[in-house]
Amino acid sequence: MFLQPLLAKKIIAEVKKMYQREVIIVNTDGLIMASTDDERVGQFHEGALICANEKRNVIITKEDEKRLKGVKAGLNLPVFSDRDVIAVFGLTGEPAEIRPYGELLRKMTELFIKESWHLEQSQWRERMLESFMIDWLQLKEWSPGFLEKAQLLGIDLSSRRRMILIQGYEWSPHDIEQMTHIWKSAHPSDLFIRWGNERILINHEVPKHEHRDRLLQQLSHICSIAHTTNSRLVAAGAGRAVAGSSLADSYEQAEKALAVSLKRKTPIFEEDLKLDMCLEEISQGTRNEFPQRVFREALEHQELMNTIRTFFHLDLSLKQTAADMHIHINTLRYRLSKAEQLTGLRFGRTEDIAAMYVALYFLDQNTK
Repeated sequence: MFLQPLLAKKIIAEVKKMYQREVIIVNTDGLIMASTDDERVGQFHEGALICANEKRNVIITKEDEKRLKGVKAGLNLPVFSDRDVIAVFGLTGEPAEIRPYGELLRKMTELFIKESWHLEQSQWRERMLESFMIDWLQLKEWSPGFLEKAQLLGIDLSSRRRMILIQGYEWSPHDIEQMTHIWKSAHPSDLFIRWGNERILINHEVPKHEHRDRLLQQLSHICSIAHTTNSRLVAAGAGRAVAGSSLADSYEQAEKALAVSLKRKTPIFEEDLKLDMCLEEISQGTRNEFPQRVFREALEHQELMNTIRTFFHLDLSLKQTAADMHIHINTLRYRLSKAEQLTGLRFGRTEDIAAMYVALYFLDQNTK
């Protein structure tokens, strides 16, 4: 393990906030990587090289300034990762005075490096998982390299899988960490991957006896946590359980289920979709034109369209619609009658109701 110059600069920037004297970080070859004095960066420091090679604190005196190259009076301390020296931390000043600060700053540096290393490893695994998932979805046949990656990541390609897509907003690291912990505590073999800025992809390993209702509850729980934390809509769509070799099919199904979930504001399983699946297959041209044909002049009356939308959302209940809109039921009847006049359709005819529902479906999608 080596300390990278960029991380060394970050450490120096943090140290400068709490310690006013000159500080340097030197690599194990004796070259200064970062310093509170920019002019010293890149210079050779013979005292730090001795410190790294002998794995001990090295005091630099005024006399040492004359005989050792690139040094200033002060204290050099080795920075360890396990038992290996990965850098040297140097402070200028009287050794007896600065030693307590040196030990404290060295320990802080070691903790900072350890934390950064773990974060880097976590990010490396995330990137590798994302790259692996892209290959899994695109490869027609599994290459030896793909199989080797699966083994390295500990992924069982023979198990049945269900793809799940969650969409919300630009997830923060805290969001991802919290949701990953909750989900993987119940499904440790699942792959939980950040999928762009607004999506999360779950590659769910399906057990022999899948309790789908329980899975739906867990998915709803995840979405509700994210929604409560950020007060934004979170939608989720799940594809069907398939063999690992057919994962792309489940992903495509999850995409379709997610589109419906965004509209219904609840997690959706693709196998539960009926009319929605048919509507998703209709061309964009028809989607654009159909609402104009159905609603005609009514489209110009926003209050009227909101009334129709609420009426359908509440399953054509006059009582619930009037209560929800805070209007008298006679006012509602008047508006619905007006809608019938403008559209030429009747709420008492099944065919007309179906036409209005489909037109609203397309209209809302186009508006979004």
